[in-house]
Amino acid sequence: MITTLTIVRYPKWFAWAGILSMAILRLPLWTNRHIGFWKLMGSGKNGSFDKTPDLSQWALIAIHPTQDLSFLDTPMEKKEHQTILLQLYGPMITKWWNFWKCEIWTVILRPIEGHGLWDGQAVFGKLAKNTDYEGNIAVLTRATIRLKKLNSFWSNVAPVANTMHHLEGFMGSFGIGEIPWIKQATFSMWESKSAMRNFAYKMQEHATVIQKTKKEDWYSEEMFVRFIPIASFGTVRDIDPLKRKPYLANN
Repeated sequence: MITTLTIVRYPKWFAWAGILSMAILRLPLWTNRHIGFWKLMGSGKNGSFDKTPDLSQWALIAIHPTQDLSFLDTPMEKKEHQTILLQLYGPMITKWWNFWKCEIWTVILRPIEGHGLWDGQAVFGKLAKNTDYEGNIAVLTRATIRLKKLNSFWSNVAPVANTMHHLEGFMGSFGIGEIPWIKQATFSMWESKSAMRNFAYKMQEHATVIQKTKKEDWYSEEMFVRFIPIASFGTVRDIDPLKRKPYLANN
């Protein structure tokens, strides 16, 4: 089983097409027999939980239970990105993004650790709580916030979001969500599991938020999953976050 996360940026004057895509792209996803679970999501501006949406940036996360990974046998730079997107998502979605001249970045992931549910399902299967893996790692933290706890949640997450970007080993993050302010997620990338742990368990601001989460029962549903990043291609704002430098397809 592999998971893909694709971040799509529409040109500023076509941002409305991103909103429209949340409805139109559901049909090809519903009918794609190679995709077991998917979510179309909006994006926040600060790379984490964020009240302010970025109307130019949208996300698609999908689980591919039977995807053939033979296309990874040669370096990603030598492949046609459009061919891979067609294989992952089909022609309608790929052509939609191309028509609106979107900037597209995709990361291919293998889930290895985690717990929790998404819409009442263990969508990534039964995962270990921890493994011996210590390399580059990506983390998805997702929650449905109780309506009565919205004020408390949003007043506490800003300090954490603002400090994460300056930590050693941090590679990048995206704030994504299904429903603004209520169903939120953060996808972050780290150079090592130890760097991720330093943020998750040793940074005081984050530790305090974790304690409040449990004590005040903010979430009606939550999920925490760690992934091994297998490959990535494309760019977001002219950068591939996993390579941390401008990415040129022909270099």
